[in-house]
Amino acid sequence: MVSQAAISLVALLVGTQVLFTVLDALNLRHGARAVRESASWVRETLGVDDPERMLSYQRSKTALSRAQSWVGVLVVLAVVVSGLFGDAVALLTETGLPTVAQGVALLVAAGVLARLFGAPFDLYETFVLEERFGFNNQTPALWLRDFLVGAVLSAALAGALGGIVLFVVDRLPTLWPAAGWAVVVGFSLLMMVVYPRFVAPLFNDFDPVESGPLRDAVDDVFERAGFDCEQVYEMDASRRSSHSNAYFVGFGRAKRVVLFDTLVEQMDREAVQAVLAHELAHWKRGHIWKQLAASAVQTGLAFAFLWWVTTSRWVYAAFGLPEVTYAALAVGLLYVGPLFSLASPLTNRLSLAHEREADDFAARVMGESESMTRALATLAGENLSNPFPHPWYAAFHYSHPPIPERMRRLREGSGEGESEENEGPSGPASSV
Repeated sequence: MVSQAAISLVALLVGTQVLFTVLDALNLRHGARAVRESASWVRETLGVDDPERMLSYQRSKTALSRAQSWVGVLVVLAVVVSGLFGDAVALLTETGLPTVAQGVALLVAAGVLARLFGAPFDLYETFVLEERFGFNNQTPALWLRDFLVGAVLSAALAGALGGIVLFVVDRLPTLWPAAGWAVVVGFSLLMMVVYPRFVAPLFNDFDPVESGPLRDAVDDVFERAGFDCEQVYEMDASRRSSHSNAYFVGFGRAKRVVLFDTLVEQMDREAVQAVLAHELAHWKRGHIWKQLAASAVQTGLAFAFLWWVTTSRWVYAAFGLPEVTYAALAVGLLYVGPLFSLASPLTNRLSLAHEREADDFAARVMGESESMTRALATLAGENLSNPFPHPWYAAFHYSHPPIPERMRRLREGSGEGESEENEGPSGPASSV
C-alpha cells in the first residue's frame, strides 16, 4: 500500500512539473504573439533578421528542457516510491562501512547517475539544437573531455561537502542543523575564491587583459566607477559557443572580472564598457553579499525542514528505508527542491532589484544610457533570447528583468524617451 507521504511526494513533484509545463505553454504563446506584433522592432533594435528563427529557438529549448525535467521526475519517483532506493540503502548498510562513508558513496553514485542521465539531453542540445541555430562551436572530443572532467570534479566536491555535513550529523546529533548550515555557507564562500582560480580554468582559457584598446576601455570604466581590480580576463567562450556574456566573481584579492571573447567581438567599446560597469555594480552595491545572505537564509530553511524530516521519523516507514539519517536526508531533499522552485517568485525579487540597480549604475558611470541599452539589445539578439516572456513565467524563471523593460527604464531614467515603435509592444513590456 502506498503511504500518504509517498503520495504527497508524487503530488508535489508532478504538480510542480504540471505548473511549469503550463507556464512554458503560456510563455511560448505569449512570446510568439508579442514578437510577431513587434517584428520590425525585433529586426531593427535587436538585429534579428528572422524573428521566426528566434521563436523556433525558444520552442526547441523549452521543449527539450521540459522533456528532460519530466523524464527525470518520473525516474526519481519510480526509484523512490517503488522501494528501489530503500533496497540500495539496505545494501549499503550491509557493507559494514561507517555510516558517513555509506552516505558519501550514495551521494557520489547519485551524482554520477544524474550526469549519465543528463548526457543524452546535453548531447542533443549541443550537437543538434545549438548546431541547428549556429551557436555550437564544440567538437565531440571537447564535449567528452568536459563531461569527464565535470563528472570527476562534481563527484569530488559533492563527496567532500557531503562527507563533512554527514560527519557533523553523526557527531552532533542535536546541533547538526546549525553546524551543517555553517558548513554549507562556509563552502559557498570558499568556492567564490576557489572557482575562478582552480575550477573555471579547467574548462576555459583566461587571458589577462593587460594592454591594448580593451585594457584602456576597462581602466576608463574602473576610474569612473572608483573601482580597483587588477584581475580582468577575457575568456575563450567562442571555443564552445557563440553565446556571449560577462560576469564578476570573488571578493577581496580574489575578485575578478571576466569578459567572454564573444561579447568583446559582438559589441563596440562603449557597449562593452557599459556591461563592465553593470558587473562592477554588483560589487560596489554589495549585491554579492546580499545574495549570499539570502542564500544563507534559504539554506537555513532547508536544514530546518531536513531536521523535521529526520526527527519525525515518518520518512523511514513511508519509503521502506533503513533507519540511517543520510537516507532520510536524501528523501527530504526531494521535497526541498520543488518547494524552493515554487517560492522562486519571492527569491527572484531580490535579484531583479539588483539588476535594475546595476543598470542604473552603468548608466551613471557611462554618463548616458544608450551604451547599456545597445549592449542589452545585442545580448538579446545575438543569444536569441525571448524579449517578451509571459509575466507569470517571468515571475518563476527570470532573475533579470525582460530586455524591453530594462531598455525602457534606462531611457526614461536618462530622460531620453523613445517612440512606441522603438520601444517594442507596450502590452508585454508594461505587464512584466
